[in-house]
Amino acid sequence: MTEIRILQNILGANERIAAENRQRLRSAGVFALNLMASPGAGKTSLILRTIERLRQGPRLAVVEGDIASTIDADRIAGQGVTALQINTGGACHLDANMVGRALEALPLGEIDLLIVENVGNLVCPAEFDLGEECRVMLASVAEGHDKPQKYPLMFSEVEAVVLNKIDLLPYSDFDLEAFRRAVHGLNPKAAIIEVSCRTGEGIEAWTDWLLARLAAGQSRTDESEA
Repeated sequence: MTEIRILQNILGANERIAAENRQRLRSAGVFALNLMASPGAGKTSLILRTIERLRQGPRLAVVEGDIASTIDADRIAGQGVTALQINTGGACHLDANMVGRALEALPLGEIDLLIVENVGNLVCPAEFDLGEECRVMLASVAEGHDKPQKYPLMFSEVEAVVLNKIDLLPYSDFDLEAFRRAVHGLNPKAAIIEVSCRTGEGIEAWTDWLLARLAAGQSRTDESEA
């Protein structure tokens, strides 16, 4: 019983800060996306491909969540994009307080789209609201087609599932139809977008979806402020 109360207190405090983050982002006209995946699925590779496709599009910034190092943030900054690193020091997920501190250091008035790359984990990140407008899950062919059944909360909490490394399909026993059925069994409305960050296949479909979602989010924000 004590453990349940502690968890409720932690999540309750997180939700309050997440609401503050969300209001701050909306007031600044920033659309925030929480990108979640397991280690090695290709989150940073997808972000780099997104930067490449959206050079002439929305002003983009990235918050990188990792247990340690600045490797990924350095790669993104090398593309001329504002990147801020959060090192959790061992925590397996970002939380709203961490992101709130990052927002204080970002030039929100110069950002249209903020991508938050969460710590590589398929469990805890799904439970913590960061103040984002949209959640996306990145899976990969290399992980197998049974991940939705093993991590149902993650797949049920997102608006889109991006399946990376589809160039490996001919060399694996990944069952694409079984994966699609499992995802839609948990989350019937989720978009499933198949990509290869290595070859570039499907990246246009991903960025088209992202731009449409960004436009819809900005429209709702404008209506609420009218």
